[in-house]
Amino acid sequence: MIVSRAPVRFSLGGGGTDLPAYSDRFGGYLVSAAIDKYIYVTANKRFHRDIRLAYSKTEIVPSVDRIEHPIFREALRMTGIEHSIELTSVADLPANSGLGSSSSFTVALLNALHTYRRDFVSSEQLAREACAIEIERLGEPIGKQDQYIAAYGNLTAFTFSPDGSVHVEPVPVRDEVMDELESNLLIVWSGIERPARVVLSEQGRRLHALEPDVVERMHRIKEIGRDVHRILVTGRLDDYGELLHAHWTQKRKLASKMTDEVLDEIYELARGAGALGGKLMGAGGGGFFMFYVRPTEKRRVLEALAARGLRVLRFRFDLDGARIVANLHRS
Repeated sequence: MIVSRAPVRFSLGGGGTDLPAYSDRFGGYLVSAAIDKYIYVTANKRFHRDIRLAYSKTEIVPSVDRIEHPIFREALRMTGIEHSIELTSVADLPANSGLGSSSSFTVALLNALHTYRRDFVSSEQLAREACAIEIERLGEPIGKQDQYIAAYGNLTAFTFSPDGSVHVEPVPVRDEVMDELESNLLIVWSGIERPARVVLSEQGRRLHALEPDVVERMHRIKEIGRDVHRILVTGRLDDYGELLHAHWTQKRKLASKMTDEVLDEIYELARGAGALGGKLMGAGGGGFFMFYVRPTEKRRVLEALAARGLRVLRFRFDLDGARIVANLHRS
């Protein structure tokens, strides 16, 4: 039995500039943070020659080609495992929540399969292979942030070059600044689940068409990513709250399904109660909100959100990235 896990993430600034429609032309830059909420994958040798998969449904199939789940199918093809394996997946958080869980699953699965084959793989290889499966083989309209932060973990800055390469740089954040950021961020479940492709497909079309307002907004979001890096290094975290609001004012206009009346109401509720700024994480349209709240305003914001029936997610930052947490595999 092998147990693999990979973290989901918060995009702290510059999110969306990793989308190929933008980064292939202009280059992208963002700062992302892995958190202690994980996708787990187990791999075990199966006595029978068939393949058994357990996720939200169960599949027992005679060959890889018969697998319905596209990521399981492509990961098994990529690693050359053809039979006699049982794979399961469980998650700390729901899918379609804006935290990159699909890519975290892909990274955790690949790490489990490579470990099953007794192959050592680096964080870079896991990230690249996950990108190849999701973007190249399956044609998902996503960028490379989620795969890379799931593999590397930590608070990390990524530069996405037009040639497709990715530069990875841990952000040198002091421990006390990281603790303060954890304390001042409120993560709120909107109650709405939505596939990222619903929003990202429209955003990608507008970028491919080089619509001037969309391109300019993306340029500004990339600048915000660099500003976030500076804020984290210097520790001036209240500035981050203001940047979050600036980010959201740009992001919410990138696609028609980015927000709606209910989501806008939640955002204004938190701001009115004292949050300096916030945004929907991931593609938008639902999932989790991130708000930055000073300690003196935190209770009032929490009470306002609770009165609306909204749930707050407690978290810590993850410093490890993808890892094997148990390996009892025998050939």
